[in-house]
Amino acid sequence: MSIKKKIIIALGLGIVIAGIIGAVLFFQPHRDVQNTTTDFSYSASEIVNEYLTDSEKANNKYLDEEGNSKVLEIKGIVAKISEDFNKQKVVLLKSDSDKAGVSCTFTAETNPHTLNIKIGDKITVKGVIRSGAAFDTDLDMYENVILEKCDVITK
Repeated sequence: MSIKKKIIIALGLGIVIAGIIGAVLFFQPHRDVQNTTTDFSYSASEIVNEYLTDSEKANNKYLDEEGNSKVLEIKGIVAKISEDFNKQKVVLLKSDSDKAGVSCTFTAETNPHTLNIKIGDKITVKGVIRSGAAFDTDLDMYENVILEKCDVITK
C-alpha cells in the first residue's frame, strides 16, 4: 500500500471520528437545572457583593473544575423586565442601593412563568451562573451577575 493511500485512509478515519465525537456532544441531553437540587441560596445583593469583593474566590465556589456552574436560588426585587434577541425574558433583580444586580435569562419553556411578574415584586429565581459581577473600567460601570436557564421559584 502506498503512502498516499495510507494518508487518505488516516484522514478519512480522523474525519469520521471527529464527526462521531461532534454528534455525541451535540445530541447529549441538556442540563435540567430546574429539577436539580439547589447548591446555594442567596439574595441578589449578597452574590453581587461576593463577586465584587473577590471574583476569583466566588468563581472557585460556584464553578466546578470543568467550568460548570452550581445551581443557585437568588432572591431579589424586580428592577427591570426585558426580552433578548432570542425572545427570552430577562429579569433584573436589584435594589436601588446596589452597585450591580443579577440579570436572570429565562428559557423558551420558562418564559410563560414571567407573565405575572411586575417591577417591584420580590421573587426567587433558580438558575446557573454564566458570569459574575465586575467593574468595567473601560465603560466606567458595574456589570451584573448573569444567570441563565432561569425559572421563577416563588413570587
